[in-house]
Amino acid sequence: MKVLVTGVKGQLGYDTVNELEKRGHSAVGVDIEEMDITNAEEVNRVIKDVNPDAVIHCAAWTAVDAAEDEENIPKVRSVNAKGTENIAKVCRELDIKMIYISTDYVFNGQGTHFWEPDEKDFAPLNVYGQTKYEGECAVKENLDKYFIVRIAWVFGKNGRNFIKTMLNLGKTHKELRVVNDQIGSPTYTYDLAKLLVDMVETEKYGIYHATNEGICSWYDFACEIFKQAAEMGRNEYNDVKVIPVTTAEYGESKAKRPFNSRMSKEKLTETGFEKLPDWKDALKRYLKEIEF
Repeated sequence: MKVLVTGVKGQLGYDTVNELEKRGHSAVGVDIEEMDITNAEEVNRVIKDVNPDAVIHCAAWTAVDAAEDEENIPKVRSVNAKGTENIAKVCRELDIKMIYISTDYVFNGQGTHFWEPDEKDFAPLNVYGQTKYEGECAVKENLDKYFIVRIAWVFGKNGRNFIKTMLNLGKTHKELRVVNDQIGSPTYTYDLAKLLVDMVETEKYGIYHATNEGICSWYDFACEIFKQAAEMGRNEYNDVKVIPVTTAEYGESKAKRPFNSRMSKEKLTETGFEKLPDWKDALKRYLKEIEF
């Protein structure tokens, strides 16, 4: 199978290309230099030149706070919504399958329940979430052969993420304030990439949620990062004190963040896919992979 992967320079695109190649598939990774997804003619030309059996669309505007700036909103929409529509239209013309990576930010982030993949209660809190939701709509309107996979709290080897930020701050700060009232599940791109390739090898189309198992707050996540780093012999992290604070105490960011990012993954097992491993196990494997 030949698969085109967008956003190959990002955390998920990078791991997805590696996983495809590991399994003997032909992977063509593109980023903005090879295919500007906001340019419909370029998208049409590149995808038709590659002539893939499927597209896994990982590229997105993910700078959540910068997305709130008035001058950036048209750009964010052109990437997350229009860019996704451009890809979906070519996939429809070629009659090929598409995987679109979305986010828990399409929901309103309230309550304590687990969001279901097929529920219709969409109320994004910010521009990023709204434009990712518009991308979902573009996929559903144009295609029958699609997977929409919502993820959250992503970390991978290739790029910036919360774990790397914490480890870097822990080298220079002995006290860190981290919010404890936003709850969700981390997602290791290495594990997620395996699931995406499992999916693209099937016709089990639909909307899915995919994060590592278990839930935590950002505070819990930070504590576990320093605990595991210290257990690996990095004694400088033994003394880092993580102080739990509410979102209100931490101070408002430009973009509103969801308090509830719990997502139900039961549909994965019901459809015959494997859930991702526990997030603490994923963190352990990840720390062994990176230099810090």
